[in-house]
Amino acid sequence: MPAFVSHYARAFADVVTAAKLDTAAIDRQLGDFLGTWDASRELREVFENPGIAAAQKIAILDKMNRKLGLAQQARNLLAVLIKNDRIAHVREVVEAYRTELQERQGIRHAEITTARELSEAERQALLAGVGQLAGARVEASFRLDKSILGGTVVRIGSTVYDGSVRGRLERLREQLAAG
Repeated sequence: MPAFVSHYARAFADVVTAAKLDTAAIDRQLGDFLGTWDASRELREVFENPGIAAAQKIAILDKMNRKLGLAQQARNLLAVLIKNDRIAHVREVVEAYRTELQERQGIRHAEITTARELSEAERQALLAGVGQLAGARVEASFRLDKSILGGTVVRIGSTVYDGSVRGRLERLREQLAAG
């Protein structure tokens, strides 16, 4: 991720926090914009085209905003990305903004991979344990990967906790190879 992405994300989080905006509403609005962005190749081509003036692109954004109903601050973020030729990175900026807000609220995101589908009770127990491990409230996305054979792999930021059977077998093989 380019360094400028986190700069935009932190600055926008500062604006949202200072204005005491409804973060859930802002998140929905940005999600709606990203949905439109993803659905329209033509929109992306126009917004990313350096031959089209930023003022024209912002006029299109404002026309879109009549339907999207973006808060002024969210619209301004998108306009700044357009003016600075960074709109191609809008998804990364929005994701970094979401992460920044969660961190400010003491929430960490975990990606949890299991070999089988977990029951809701198992998910909650796992989340409680991961929360203790992280020392924070944890929100998680779960995914299945039968190739881990069993156990769990938890990724929090750049830290990976590998409790999978595959991971244990790989570590055992490395120990045996090392002698």
